[in-house]
Amino acid sequence: MVMSPAFIRSLLLTSTFSFASPLVLIGIVLALLSAIAQIPLMTAIAQVAAEKLLQFLAVFGSGDSFQGALVIGLTCGLVGALFDAYAFYRHQNLRDS
Repeated sequence: MVMSPAFIRSLLLTSTFSFASPLVLIGIVLALLSAIAQIPLMTAIAQVAAEKLLQFLAVFGSGDSFQGALVIGLTCGLVGALFDAYAFYRHQNLRDS
């Protein structure tokens, strides 16, 4: 079975976007919590929420929140690549029959 360049390109793009999406979402949430912390009455709530998010990420990173974010990103990238491969396989089977 010969893999077409379009399939490889699709697989790389899908895995890249699937990897980057959760990292961007985590970054946006942390940035919003940082911005909310600038509001005088919301400081404590935003700091607690950011701390809880970093603790959640640390669970997946063996104590390091950055590694946790990378693990979540890599997992999402793998799932995206698997889904793209499955969609390609199904498209080939449906087109042949």
